[in-house]
Amino acid sequence: METVINEKIFREYDIRGIVGKDLDAEIAISIGKSFGSYIQINDPLARSVSIGRDVRLSSKALSDGLIEGITSTGIDVYDIGECPTPLQYFSLYQLDVSGGIMVTGSHNPPEYNGFKISNGKGTIFGEDIQKLRTIINDKKFKVPKKKGEIFNFDILKKYKEYMVGEFSYLENKKYKQIKIVVDAGNGTAGLIVPEILEQIGCEVIPLYCEPDGTFPHHHPDPTVVENIQDLIRLTKESDADFGVGYDGDSDRIGIVNKNGDIIWGDQLMIILSRAVLKNNPGAKIIG
Repeated sequence: METVINEKIFREYDIRGIVGKDLDAEIAISIGKSFGSYIQINDPLARSVSIGRDVRLSSKALSDGLIEGITSTGIDVYDIGECPTPLQYFSLYQLDVSGGIMVTGSHNPPEYNGFKISNGKGTIFGEDIQKLRTIINDKKFKVPKKKGEIFNFDILKKYKEYMVGEFSYLENKKYKQIKIVVDAGNGTAGLIVPEILEQIGCEVIPLYCEPDGTFPHHHPDPTVVENIQDLIRLTKESDADFGVGYDGDSDRIGIVNKNGDIIWGDQLMIILSRAVLKNNPGAKIIG
């Protein structure tokens, strides 16, 4: 029986849908075949890609299907496992790969999942995502003499080493130790954020840092006020310098100050811009 795919899942910036309705392992296999073929069309010398996933209950099965489809086109896969989305992007620079995919529902409700897709070092969008759909519809999949291989790679370890190396100067005694409440929302941030912050000298108070794809405490979207009430409370109670909440795949944050006041995105932009402009006077800031 032919797999029927809802064309609406091919969105402007990603592929996304409801698991069991729009997405399942079979559809993931087709998308993997399409992606493996697509990168070879764009780069005939392409040999490998990296695949990461978030902690949603459906992500492992979708990732496995995706990898099966990709390797069927002759492309090797570095399986980097559960990790934040920024680490999947980081892997594009650490591994000899021609692109990759992050399996994640991001900040969407638990029944959703999807794929954030990179070709080369950058993410694809718009017409390029539609090209994946066209390859599936036309069944123009690459059929190699030999399937690709699967390699496991510990991207968490590599990223920790990199970040600690970049920010180890904060351990210097002349800097005041920073106390931070970290609310991972039971998403991927709990896999890595507290450890990095502790290793660079911060005092970390973890909140919901145990990865759990059912998201039992609150939905992992820290831009929604209702979702950061526990973060606000604990930041005030612990007299922390600030609190930070992460979404499910750790590519968006919400910040509260020591009084529990929310520091909104435009305010964060101003704070960070001032720091940049001290070293780069007159630089342009895009928000």
